[in-house]
Amino acid sequence: MSGEVITIAEKTIPHRDPKPEKVEQVAYISDLLDRSGGLFLTDYRGFTVAEKTELTRRLRAADAEYHVVKNTLFKRAYAERGENPDTLLSGPTAVAFALGDPVQPAKIVLDFLREKRKGEVKGAIVDGKIFDVDSVKKLSELPPKDVLLAQVVGTIQGPLNGLVWSLQGVIGNFVRTVQAIHDQKAGA
Repeated sequence: MSGEVITIAEKTIPHRDPKPEKVEQVAYISDLLDRSGGLFLTDYRGFTVAEKTELTRRLRAADAEYHVVKNTLFKRAYAERGENPDTLLSGPTAVAFALGDPVQPAKIVLDFLREKRKGEVKGAIVDGKIFDVDSVKKLSELPPKDVLLAQVVGTIQGPLNGLVWSLQGVIGNFVRTVQAIHDQKAGA
């Protein structure tokens, strides 16, 4: 389509193909979106390069990546993936892409911003749903996914263990009763 002429409101504008580096950036963001369980959008104004690097390192340890994104390129990559994220895309934006459990990156981002007293959380997108700052704070207070699963298993396991012990007692009594009857008849 390069070289095609588009007429809009009596103005002739030559059509240009997008720059290859922008196409590449959209593809990279799209790949991260495909692999992410949650996104945490931040305004990173005031961060030094060293602080951004430190946050990136902390997030990497929690299976997350932190990238500064152009809002227009993020919108293109995010198109048709869920709710429209326009409300979160004003001003400079950096995104923490949670490639695993989204709880730990939420904690890291909030703790880091609180510690440095710079930047702010704009919101989050988890499973295509947009969450405000208060919801992100509540998410960060949850225990990690593996701990929640262990708690659920423990909750289920407790009554089951009691049932097993009760059944073992009933079966044991039954076996002893049958054995006593057998012994009594054998002795008679």
